[in-house]
Amino acid sequence: MPARSRNRVPRYRIHKASGQGYVVLSGRPIYLGRHDKPESRRRYHQIIAEWLAAGRQPPSQPDLITVKELIVRFWRHAQTYYVHPDGKPTSQQAAIRSALRPVKQLYGDTKACVFSPLALKAVRRHMIDQGLARTTINYAIDKIKRMFRWGVENELITGSVYHALQAVQGLRRGRCDAREPEPVGPVPPEMIDAIKPFVPQPVWAMIQLQLLTAARAGEIVAMRPCDIDMSGRVWTYQPAEHKTAHHGHGRIIYMGPRAQGVLRPFLARPLGAYLFSPAEAMAERREARHRQRTTPLSCGNRPGSNQVDQPARQPRDAYTVAAYRRAIAYACDRAFPPPAPLARQPKETLAAWKTRLTAAQKAELAAWRREHRWHPHQLRHNAATELRREFGVETARVMLGHRSAAVTEVYAELDRVKAVEAALRVG
Repeated sequence: MPARSRNRVPRYRIHKASGQGYVVLSGRPIYLGRHDKPESRRRYHQIIAEWLAAGRQPPSQPDLITVKELIVRFWRHAQTYYVHPDGKPTSQQAAIRSALRPVKQLYGDTKACVFSPLALKAVRRHMIDQGLARTTINYAIDKIKRMFRWGVENELITGSVYHALQAVQGLRRGRCDAREPEPVGPVPPEMIDAIKPFVPQPVWAMIQLQLLTAARAGEIVAMRPCDIDMSGRVWTYQPAEHKTAHHGHGRIIYMGPRAQGVLRPFLARPLGAYLFSPAEAMAERREARHRQRTTPLSCGNRPGSNQVDQPARQPRDAYTVAAYRRAIAYACDRAFPPPAPLARQPKETLAAWKTRLTAAQKAELAAWRREHRWHPHQLRHNAATELRREFGVETARVMLGHRSAAVTEVYAELDRVKAVEAALRVG
């Protein structure tokens, strides 16, 4: 449908047989009374205003709408509300989709007006049985409550439904059978150095920048030359978008000489281009494989001769946080290969490998990966710990971009060495 048609406001119409004015919303006529009465036009403008306020959704009867319909309408709202200024979806969209999936599975055909606290607790029990962590479940339940609050706000359901759901409290540590999440801590330096041979140059540069600047992964992958002020001895980077931008908070990332040295090889590009590109990483990998080639060029495939003309997946101009994380996970698997029975054998297809492993072996492999893999967010913990140890919690707070030092303490591992020295001296 053309954009002009999507944005058009339904016009006021006249039903000649009855003399009534009416408007058609989502294929359904709504009659407004005699067209020659001023109340008819007033009612038309009122209905259109309510329709626009509800995100161009047709009016609904609160006692008839199902949970599935409420999910559909809320998802349409989320797709336009939880977006960055450039139109890209925020991480909230994925979180909402994941949280609402069990609600749709268990109560999709149920009337939304009878969705009760017991129903919400049944959804929560389903999440516990799926093995989700306690904090993840509480986060998802908050998203479900947010959907019902939005439904009340847009008069799709009555306020009593949301008010009743508010009585369901979050799961407490030690008071439920949901598993506790594993605490996120710094990465041992030797585990960081071990993956260097297995990551492309842009990924290794992003790892070093996170360690030197305490930046978030999302801030690093979005770096562009136009966002970096190189006029002073210390460069400053102001991300166009960051985690707390919607709260009106600013974010400045400071880069000293070492961080500047990491960045310089990537600055020779247009000002609006992203510094770290998967397409360049792929070209670098192909060039390295070509240098290692032992077959004469007169034999076998020549460079570029065996490429698919229109591949299903093309490398992007910029890394996403998920792609950055996958690159590190893949490098960890190569740097710390699992024992032979669990590892994928040479020339073994992925399907054959998964079929060969028993359930016990898959569980053992998952445990191995949890112990030998790390992710980009842990690098922020590394930087926070070092900053707090060297310069104190207030400097660490500024570098990490936190509004409160209490948040910084979550990221920074406590320096227990000083506590031990104090205990020895005090006696």
